[in-house]
Amino acid sequence: MAILTCEAVGILGSIATVSSVNSWYTTLNKPFFNPPPWLFGPVWTLLYFLMGIALYWMWERKKISSWFWIQLFLNFTWSFAFFGFKMPGLAFLNIILLWIAIIRTIKNFYLEYKPAGLILLPYLFWVTFASLLNFAVWILN
Repeated sequence: MAILTCEAVGILGSIATVSSVNSWYTTLNKPFFNPPPWLFGPVWTLLYFLMGIALYWMWERKKISSWFWIQLFLNFTWSFAFFGFKMPGLAFLNIILLWIAIIRTIKNFYLEYKPAGLILLPYLFWVTFASLLNFAVWILN
């Protein structure tokens, strides 16, 4: 159930993405380090899976930090800010808050059960990269 919860958030967020990824997004200037479009789906699917594992481990211990739910909500809303509202500046603010919430989640999870914090590190790394990408798209456009 934990994995399905996280994957469902990803699917719901993709509603905003699908509406603009093949139209508005293709018209934007992007930095040289922009990955190929096909990479985003598999990466996010894996990251939501890892979030679900961490959530399950903490659920078993009844130690779910509110930061987990905050970061999941911010993750969801980023897609709407960037793709739905077509506002890279607002999305950048959102992703900075997301980045902070992920760090807090990792810290809280790590203190309770180290593997649950460590398994979220790829998520932090990807969101760090996505933050740079979001900022570059905002500046270039």
